[in-house]
Amino acid sequence: MSKFTRWLTALLLAWLAAPALADEVVGTSETDLLYEDRIAELERTVKVLAEELERTRADVTVPEEPELKSSYGMGPAASKVYQLARGLSIGAYGEAFYRNYVGDQTTESDTADFLRAVLYFGYKFNERIVFNSEIEIEHADEIFLEFATLDFMLRDWANARVGLLLMPVGFLNEIHEPPFFYGVNRPDVERVIIPTTWRENGVGLFGNLGEQLQYKLYAVNGFDGSDFSSSGLRGGRQKGSKALAEHIALTGRLDWRPTDAFLLGGSFYTGESGQNQPGIPDARTTLFDVHAQYEAKGLHLRGLYTMAFIDQAAALSNALELGPGEGIAEVMLGGYGEIAYDVWGWLGEGERTLEPFYRYEYYDTQYDMPSGFLPDESKAIQVHTVGLQFKPIPNVVLKADYRNRSAKEGKIADELNLGIGYVF
Repeated sequence: MSKFTRWLTALLLAWLAAPALADEVVGTSETDLLYEDRIAELERTVKVLAEELERTRADVTVPEEPELKSSYGMGPAASKVYQLARGLSIGAYGEAFYRNYVGDQTTESDTADFLRAVLYFGYKFNERIVFNSEIEIEHADEIFLEFATLDFMLRDWANARVGLLLMPVGFLNEIHEPPFFYGVNRPDVERVIIPTTWRENGVGLFGNLGEQLQYKLYAVNGFDGSDFSSSGLRGGRQKGSKALAEHIALTGRLDWRPTDAFLLGGSFYTGESGQNQPGIPDARTTLFDVHAQYEAKGLHLRGLYTMAFIDQAAALSNALELGPGEGIAEVMLGGYGEIAYDVWGWLGEGERTLEPFYRYEYYDTQYDMPSGFLPDESKAIQVHTVGLQFKPIPNVVLKADYRNRSAKEGKIADELNLGIGYVF
């Protein structure tokens, strides 16, 4: 019995004491019955108050979900708020790694990094209005707002979202929690060509078109093309911080899931990137991806292909005074395929998983250069990743992999990576 309950019981007993003592002087059987009834009523009252106190304590703590699952294409921990009737939701994920460079090494140093410690805060005001956010501590000393949105749940097929939005492009820009992707590192294609984690300020619609189709369509502030480089579009992300919004972009996604095991979809982004800055051309940037996934009976298959197109790439390169081999491409491309299988079923039962995996990637950030600019062949890279990941429980993962990286020209050190991750 808690201190509060004991105190409440003592108070009520004191309240009963005076009439009980008076009745004792009379000493009638009717008084005894009345006393017993009042004791029984007291016990019922204490029980109800104790239950109410326990519910109040539960309401102000973090509700635990029996199973993390994705809602509206968001990461499972980021989706917890949508499963509440109302109130506060708190979730988190984190990841850390050790990297050892192997062979072809020149100036690279082995590193250890607590890469991310992330908190999700959400609040469901009522069944129609939901706030959701992700706050990230990166490299143990940098703080970023990854997304912060207000969702207005209008209809199953048409809901509104406004705020700092994750771009609905690729697999990992929205679902990037470490237990839900293979390898210590996210695929390079989804960091370089699709510049995850990619977020911009905007507004849009999302929902379900029947039981099998899900869509998102947003209008957002565009890239800042003055920060593009020969290595990709990543520098052009404005991340919601004092973002230039002279040029507005459109981005969207459509996923078809005919069965629980199979997913097929695509996404796009298009918008001018000059932001009316002096000397910077409009440089319309268009990106798309197509993706597919199959997961059933321990087998995981995933594939993605993406291309990016930059208009006026020559003018942009000249405006940025980029030298030989540093020009911005008119076309960038990349793709990857991966396979994994859970072998724990051969070893024992339970919620544990043990999954060897293999991933092949190819990407080229200078695939097609504008006239007068020669490509840097070191930007055409293929990556073979073989690894193993073990989940003692679904929320915790231990990872190890070896990445063999090679370029058309020049040498790149291979990597041996060890990592941990968690989510709740």
